[in-house]
Amino acid sequence: MTSDENRDGVSLTNLDQPLFDGANATKRDLVDYLDAVRDRIIPALSGRALSVIRVRPGQAPFMQKNVPKYAPSWVRTVSVWAEASRRQVSYALCDDRRTLLWFANQRAVEYHPALVREDHPTHLILDLDPPEGGAFPQVVRAAHLVRQALDDAGLSGAVKTSGAKGVHVFVPVVAGVAMDDLAAATRALAARAERVDPVIATTAFIREDRDGKVFLDSTRAGGATVAAAYSPRIRPDAPVSFPVAWEDLDRVAPSDFTIRTAPRLLADGDPWAELMPEPQQLPADLIEEGHTIPIARVQAMHEGKRRARARRNE
Repeated sequence: MTSDENRDGVSLTNLDQPLFDGANATKRDLVDYLDAVRDRIIPALSGRALSVIRVRPGQAPFMQKNVPKYAPSWVRTVSVWAEASRRQVSYALCDDRRTLLWFANQRAVEYHPALVREDHPTHLILDLDPPEGGAFPQVVRAAHLVRQALDDAGLSGAVKTSGAKGVHVFVPVVAGVAMDDLAAATRALAARAERVDPVIATTAFIREDRDGKVFLDSTRAGGATVAAAYSPRIRPDAPVSFPVAWEDLDRVAPSDFTIRTAPRLLADGDPWAELMPEPQQLPADLIEEGHTIPIARVQAMHEGKRRARARRNE
C-alpha cells in the first residue's frame, strides 16, 4: 500500500510515518481520524482564528499561528493584531474538509481555535487543571463544583475532557457580551465554585499557592485558546478532547478517548453539539462581582515582584 494519497484535491504524503513518540499511531491514523470526525470538529473551528500544534519527525512540537507562505491559496485567513508581539498575525480559518486535510498533512495534531468569532466572544470557559500528580477524579469533583455554581447562577454549560489531564467547561453566551464583562463573569464563576468547597478547588494563579488543589483557570476570556472539542493532543496514545455528559463524568477517564476509539464511540452522533445549551444572558450580579475580583495574571505579576523584593531584602 502506498504511503501517499489524494483526498478532496489534497495531496497526502508519508502517511505511514510514526506520528510522534508515544503516539502508537501513524500520520495516516491522524488523517483518518480527522477525516472521520470532520463534520463535528469543523463547526468547532469554523470562523475562528486557528492556532495549531505541529510535530515533525525528530523535532519538538511547536505552535503555529501565522499561516506559512506555502499554504494553498484556498486556505482562508484572517489578520489579527497580536498585542504581545505588536504585529499582525495571519491566522488560518479551518472552514472545510480540504483545509482540515491540509493541516493534517502538515502534521498538525492539536487544534486551538480562538474563543471569539468575528471579534465577539461566544462562550464563557473555565479550564480545570489538576495539581502536580493529581488524578482525574480530583478534577471531576472540582467540575461538579463549577456545575453547582452555574446552577446557582441560573446558567448551564457543557463539559469535555481536555485531552490531557483536565476538563473544560463551556457556557454559551448571547451575542453582544462585552469582553471585559465576560472576563469578569468568568472570574466570579470560578470564585463561586471555589467557595462551594475550597478544600477541593482554588483560583490561585501562582502554582505554589495551590496546595494540591484543582486550579480553576478563569483567564481564558479574550485572546486565549483551548483545544477544540475532538482535537487530538500530543500525549501518549494520542488522546482527544471529548465531550461527556455531566452524569457520565464520574465514569470516564481521559485515556478512554483516543484517535482510534473516538470515531467508534461517536458513531453518527455529535455530543458536543447535542450537549451544548442554548446561548445565555450572563446575570448582572455575576458580572458585577467579577469586576471586583483582580485579574489573575496581573495580580500574580505584582505578587511575584513583591515576593522577589522580599527575598532580596531577607
